[in-house]
Amino acid sequence: MTHARPSARQFAAVALALGAIATANARRPPPPSAPEFSGVQFVFTSDSHYGITRPEFRGGRNVSAAVVNAALVRRMNQLPVSSFPRDGGLRSTMSVGAIDFVVDTGDIVNREESLPDPVQPAAVSWTQFRADYLQTLRLKNHDGGVAPVFVVPGNHEASNAVGFYKPMNPALDLTPMVEMYNAMIKPGTPKTTSTFDFARDKVYFSRNVGGLHLVFVQVWPDSHARAWIENDLKSVSASTPVFLFTHDQPDVEAKHLINPNGRHDINPTDQFENLLTDTFADGKTIEESSVIEQRQLASFLARHRNITAYFHGNSNWNQFYDWIGPDSRIVLPTFRVDSPMKGAESMLNERKLSFQVVTVNTDTRVMTVRECLWNADPGRPDAPLAWGGSTTVALQPRPVAGAARGTGHGGTDALQRNADLIRGGITRGRITAWRH
Repeated sequence: MTHARPSARQFAAVALALGAIATANARRPPPPSAPEFSGVQFVFTSDSHYGITRPEFRGGRNVSAAVVNAALVRRMNQLPVSSFPRDGGLRSTMSVGAIDFVVDTGDIVNREESLPDPVQPAAVSWTQFRADYLQTLRLKNHDGGVAPVFVVPGNHEASNAVGFYKPMNPALDLTPMVEMYNAMIKPGTPKTTSTFDFARDKVYFSRNVGGLHLVFVQVWPDSHARAWIENDLKSVSASTPVFLFTHDQPDVEAKHLINPNGRHDINPTDQFENLLTDTFADGKTIEESSVIEQRQLASFLARHRNITAYFHGNSNWNQFYDWIGPDSRIVLPTFRVDSPMKGAESMLNERKLSFQVVTVNTDTRVMTVRECLWNADPGRPDAPLAWGGSTTVALQPRPVAGAARGTGHGGTDALQRNADLIRGGITRGRITAWRH
């Protein structure tokens, strides 16, 4: 087939048309770029449990916590070049970018029990944690500096320091408590395992980061910790969002309080662990609910409505929920995180191993918390990070609860408090794509 050669006039017409298109494109404004992020991002994990093994991990059996946590840290290092999912939350579909800090809320080391399988000394476990989280983790903050790692002791670190009702070897190992105290409190004279006093030297501290006030307390905010927080908040504006990081869930376990029986000691009959400063006031056994202690915490939170988020581990799976207290008098957005070693769901299905990535816009006072599934494809450890549930919360002073509906975990499910966040402006409330 032959084609007629275009004439000069046709060439001129095409050139004119192309010129017109180019001129129109030059006048058209460029597509809007993503607005500069004004806020804070951090990673939240808990219950690393160095010293024990998990049944299965990436084809192996009885895999040590050192191996699992090292893999977790490698995945955290991939965050900056990963992208958020299309979930409607803050910075949806955008590159994750900078991480301002990392939080681990305790049980970093396992209790060094002798039976049935001996657990390595806590000092050895702490050395492994340091190698992973303090030396291998390479996340950078928005200023280009190394993202700090904030840690608080959980019940396992505390039991290693005060003793337990089952045999441990060694009987006491204060190393992790001392290391956390020195790193987080930064005393003029660092503590040693011989000068550290568990009853006196508490790991309570706070930090101001990007318009947020972060409060960290060991194990659970008992009366002693609440007095410290009360004093700490005297210098914090009532309009500043305050995040509380601790180990136990708000409905504290009875066994972590002081034994109310006999000599108030740690013994295999009563099985109280004596990790907090308050004596259990609700009964005589660890099976009873800590209603009085929860009521005291709820009363404290009602006086400090700018405490707008509570982050915890201890009983581990991914959950976003509202803690309403035993009398349904408050509404506190609460975030429970998975454990790489003891997750209620991820122990049975390693694809559900997760940590949380938190994005806060400090201008609009909005926060998105996302579940990052870091082992969604065990056969491909370098596959792109996967994402699970997410929730977006307005960080206004918390409302006083009305007739809130409870759940089996002492709070309202995030799905029950939807709406108003986007249409008509951002108000108190939550919009969620949620799952455990």
